[in-house]
Amino acid sequence: MAGDKGPLGQLKDLVELKDQLEDIQRRMEDEIQAGVPPMMRRPRTTTAKVAENRDADSDVSLSQSVSSDEDVDDWRPPEPKPKARGRAAKAPAAPGEKKAAAKRPAKPKEPKEPKAPKPPAAPKVPKVPKPRAPRKPAAQPKTKVPKVLKDSGAPVLAGIKRKYINEGNKDDTAAVKKRVKQTDCPEGESGPSVRMKEERVSFIVSDAHPAGGSAGEGSSSLAGFKPKKEELEEEEEDFTFGELCQTKQKTSGACLGRPTALPSSEAHGLRNELNMNWDLKELLSTLTCVDRWVCANIVGLLQEENTVPFMVRYRKEMINHMDADAVRDVQMVYEELCSLAKKTQSVVQTLKKDGVLTPELEQNLRSSRSADELDHVYSPYKKGSKLTKARRAKALGLEAAAFAILNTPHTLDLKSWVTPGTEGLSSVEEVATGVEHILADMIAKDPETLTYVKTLCENSFVTIQSSVSKSALKEKEQEKSAEGNKKPGAQQNKNKDIDKFHLYLDFTCNIQRIQPHQTLAINRGENLKILTVKVNIPDRLKNDFMSWCINNRWRPRTFAKDELRAIIKNAVEDSYKRLILPFLTRSYRTKLTTAAEKESIAMFVRNLRQRLLVCPVRGCVIMGVDPGFRHGCKLAFLSPTSQILHTDVVYLHNAGNQREADKLRHLMIKYSCSKVVIGNGTACRETESVFADLISRRCFHPLDVSYCITSEAGASIYSVSPEAVKELPDMDPNLRSAVSIGRRVQDPLAELVKIDPKHIGIGTYQHDVSAGALKAALDGVVQECVSFVGVDINICSETLMRHVAGLNAGRARNISEWREQNGPFNNREQLKLVKGTGPKTYQQCAGFIRINPQTLRSANSSPRPVPEKPAAKKGKGKTGVNVPTSFNPLDQTCIHPESYHVAQSFLSLVGGSADQIGSAGLRQCVESKVRTSGVGELAKTLGSTPETLKLIIDGLTQPPGFDIRQNFGQADFKRGVVSMSDLRVGAVLTGRVDNTALFGAFVDIGVGRSGLIHKSNITLDKLPASQRRRSLALGPGERVEVRVLDVDPHRGRIGLDLIRILQ
Repeated sequence: MAGDKGPLGQLKDLVELKDQLEDIQRRMEDEIQAGVPPMMRRPRTTTAKVAENRDADSDVSLSQSVSSDEDVDDWRPPEPKPKARGRAAKAPAAPGEKKAAAKRPAKPKEPKEPKAPKPPAAPKVPKVPKPRAPRKPAAQPKTKVPKVLKDSGAPVLAGIKRKYINEGNKDDTAAVKKRVKQTDCPEGESGPSVRMKEERVSFIVSDAHPAGGSAGEGSSSLAGFKPKKEELEEEEEDFTFGELCQTKQKTSGACLGRPTALPSSEAHGLRNELNMNWDLKELLSTLTCVDRWVCANIVGLLQEENTVPFMVRYRKEMINHMDADAVRDVQMVYEELCSLAKKTQSVVQTLKKDGVLTPELEQNLRSSRSADELDHVYSPYKKGSKLTKARRAKALGLEAAAFAILNTPHTLDLKSWVTPGTEGLSSVEEVATGVEHILADMIAKDPETLTYVKTLCENSFVTIQSSVSKSALKEKEQEKSAEGNKKPGAQQNKNKDIDKFHLYLDFTCNIQRIQPHQTLAINRGENLKILTVKVNIPDRLKNDFMSWCINNRWRPRTFAKDELRAIIKNAVEDSYKRLILPFLTRSYRTKLTTAAEKESIAMFVRNLRQRLLVCPVRGCVIMGVDPGFRHGCKLAFLSPTSQILHTDVVYLHNAGNQREADKLRHLMIKYSCSKVVIGNGTACRETESVFADLISRRCFHPLDVSYCITSEAGASIYSVSPEAVKELPDMDPNLRSAVSIGRRVQDPLAELVKIDPKHIGIGTYQHDVSAGALKAALDGVVQECVSFVGVDINICSETLMRHVAGLNAGRARNISEWREQNGPFNNREQLKLVKGTGPKTYQQCAGFIRINPQTLRSANSSPRPVPEKPAAKKGKGKTGVNVPTSFNPLDQTCIHPESYHVAQSFLSLVGGSADQIGSAGLRQCVESKVRTSGVGELAKTLGSTPETLKLIIDGLTQPPGFDIRQNFGQADFKRGVVSMSDLRVGAVLTGRVDNTALFGAFVDIGVGRSGLIHKSNITLDKLPASQRRRSLALGPGERVEVRVLDVDPHRGRIGLDLIRILQ
């Protein structure tokens, strides 16, 4: 009621201010119609001027408004005009009801008075907002306006306009607050989201104002807000106001993928999400050499949280039949670009806070295509770095002179810039030096200049050179002089390290021909301070570059005096020597290291895949042996299903070993064990000799015993890990190692997934590559192998299950607990009843999980009772889920449940049934139908794709229990031993590849030492056609025929030549 009783003078002020506001809105409407971009309009500045016409009580409002405007001076908002106009067009629908429209929303604002929203006069409503009044500095409406901004996030102009249109009534201030809150905060919006909107008040006002102006009504403030709400929800605009905004963009627009190529609108949204000046899919296609449409599909699938195994098997048509490695490469580059965009956003915000961000600098930052380019642009502005020469010169005001020397040199007089007594400006020489520094900085950051100099480098003979460092030479001299001293141990170790790098103590190679393993070796030597590395760029390149800069790119536009031309020449030379040359060196080193790391990781990936996919040895009892001298050989007898039958220790290398041999013979005959697996650690060769001797003397008769050597890398680490303690709680760690060694041959995949891949002993230069990238790649390979082989959900371990695509440790634990509580899974559909298995998880993992009818029958025949209502308990919260409990024969195949209807239709078409899966009769029917109709025609008939139909055909025709590892080799078992002294140059042997490196392949030929086939001896004519496209074409587990080239017993080295790969 106080507002109704205001003085006449105050009312006149209000009317005047109302007229001014309407004038502002008319001008804003004219700007909109004239097409003036939003960033060129300054409604906030005008608001501040209006505020100046008010009395002194509103000074607080003025200061708040101006300071908020200064915070966003550097920000350029997008153009939301079409939306704003569309909303604003609805506002003037009732031009004669300005006051009524303003009062109607005031009623719903008061929750206590919902009964009377229609009466125009409601004097009791203002009592509700009065509790907020004490927060405001004064009761006058003029000082209340900024408080509306502070408390509710409403725009200043919208609040003032609504207030004065209603002639100072306080009811309307509350109405504006309520309407703004209802418009800007959707239902269920959390507190942090409201805070985000409060921080963006200045941003919202800028767009709300023109919208209000176009409407010209009291409800126009709402017209200004509604488009802004849509922008925040739909994320279509490219705004970079704050970090909070970027986070909201990523979370709300995270799933842009579609089964086909992304529409252009979504592609634009994806580009806005990254907020860079390049197109993501275009750049991704360029960097990975993959078609643009394939890149778009992969990005879409990744954003929909699809796993690589799922894409490779069930989305082949979308990824153009790429293999897992190629998809993983695209994924890695995509993640790098996203990381680059995030880092760029952080740099932009940092520079904005520091007040040094300019439009040109932001453009250069957002145009960076690599972390190296971004660092080159950002490094002069990093905190803690000393002020660059160019920035010091710019601080003296010489930037105008630098531009003048290029654009209008005929008008430039350097003497006029001299300021005696000022450091840097006290003489013409100092002014010229400052101008040179600014020009040098401009040249070094010019994209066209950098592109040209890189082109020159590509056409020149650029080399990388390594030599022994001064510190290493000094230590070597000290070691020589101290040969008679008592403590030569440290120097000897250092000397050994230097000897390891003897190939690189005086090494020079063309940058384009250096091998990845050479790059990693040089980097390691440099990190150890043994080598000094530098990139040599020929001097001719400098002359060509300077000539091009002076005569083309940085040539003055008009006539320039000789002294000004000398300044430009000095600037170009200084830029090349001080800025561009170090940048090129860093670029080359980074490029070489990145390429070498990628090749090394690819080698790890290939080796691990082949190690995991070694064919298991099933159907027999196996004895694992962890050899040792002093502590004896640890034995573990394993049943055909990997159950532990017996563990023991025998001392085969002591004086009275006959008694131990008898004990060993007794145990092997007792458990009918004819296969022995010996770990390749300490005492391996001696233990192998003992077994070879016992076999030759027929000690194990009537058993036909044979043995093999397997890698025990990681067995010791696994034996003391929490996984091993949980699995084998009451067993000695040494015996756990023997169990692990035996299981590595019995089922390599199930055992090796328990060990961190980097401990399995594959690849080289493991510690010289990015640990994060290596772990991600190896984890991806483990997931790929486990998924493609498939897991029997009713017998597999929790450790193996967590590596299935779509599952993790928590979900695997839930599945295991469900299995313990409710009995075996009868079909894949029952996975939906497990806690944490939603539609996406089920989609990703279902195709890789098998329900084997034999294990299901054996599990059901066990006496354990099964609860009656598992579905009611686990299905809680999943309304409408109807899960069958019967066995589905398709669940034992690789066919995905999403294609079951196609499989059933295909079975009907060929005259078969699901019960015949894997039978010879069904195989004949399918093959006959495919021969007569063709896969493509059948796929059209069934409404599917040829890729899906081929997968269905494979699933229906493969025999029960099919394992893709059947196509891979098993471990080699033997009965005799050959020593290194038995080798002769020219001898032809067979062996199995043990490991591969960037420089060749190591082959186990059964003499206790692996021989090396150098990469120069692995030529295309020796390889099968299917393996000629792979790097080195060899991997662990492949059987090869080799010829001995040289034998060095002292160094323990064997050189081999590849004859052929044995299929």
